[in-house]
Amino acid sequence: MQGKVYWLKRKISQESKGITMTEPKKPHKGVYVLPNLFTAGSLFAAFLCVTYCFKGQFQAAALSIFLSAILDGLDGKVARLTNTASQFGIEFDSLADMVAFGLAPGVLAWTWQLEAYGKLGTAVSFLFVACAALRLARFNVDVAVVSKRFFIGLPSPAAGCTLAAFVVFVPYLPDFMMNYLPQMTFFLSILAPLLMVSRVRYFSFKEYGFVKEHPFRVLVAAMLLLILLFSAPFFFLFIVIFVYIICGIVYTYVYMPNRKNSLLRRLQKSGDGSCD
Repeated sequence: MQGKVYWLKRKISQESKGITMTEPKKPHKGVYVLPNLFTAGSLFAAFLCVTYCFKGQFQAAALSIFLSAILDGLDGKVARLTNTASQFGIEFDSLADMVAFGLAPGVLAWTWQLEAYGKLGTAVSFLFVACAALRLARFNVDVAVVSKRFFIGLPSPAAGCTLAAFVVFVPYLPDFMMNYLPQMTFFLSILAPLLMVSRVRYFSFKEYGFVKEHPFRVLVAAMLLLILLFSAPFFFLFIVIFVYIICGIVYTYVYMPNRKNSLLRRLQKSGDGSCD
């Protein structure tokens, strides 16, 4: 009953701001094996990442984070396709994401480069853990807010994969930049966690169905992207993630304000025209 009252109060508050809310569906209370196996696999990959970090096998640790992200994306798809969503699965997925994209990247950053910074490096590494927890908690609370097109803040899998992609991208860096590797890792370990808890909008691609009909040029672009990823996967993977991060920042702080100002000017002109 208290949850219903809380939801109604939140609905009134959000609709006063122009945000549409729909009442969340009650998931099943049982435990389904198939989707939770994918979640457990994501959790195991995160555990492997931590073990690889303490062995000094940092590329293997980074690849383990990528594996966690793949399995994390599959568990939700499997649950929806097989109609096996459950409250247990939702909570289990959040806890697994906390470990896979909060704890694992934090340990990777610390053991790889930030240990040399001492207590400051420990604090910066902890940002991944803290911001991932805050991000997931906010996502669980705002689950009823309809926003299929955008994520509010950088998704935790993307944040974890940003550091992992940088680790495997390092061999492509020129020699003179290798001396600045700790500083770049330090900066990235602050930027990615803070973007998780920011209000920056990132495209979710949820409305862009792969089974839907699309123009022919979309197929050509997808084939070119696959060819690039196949030719130099680690290089182009980091480039794709970096462009994704920049696009969200540009869309939120450049495109949206300009669009808002343009709409205001149009409204003012239409208002002046109606007065005449």
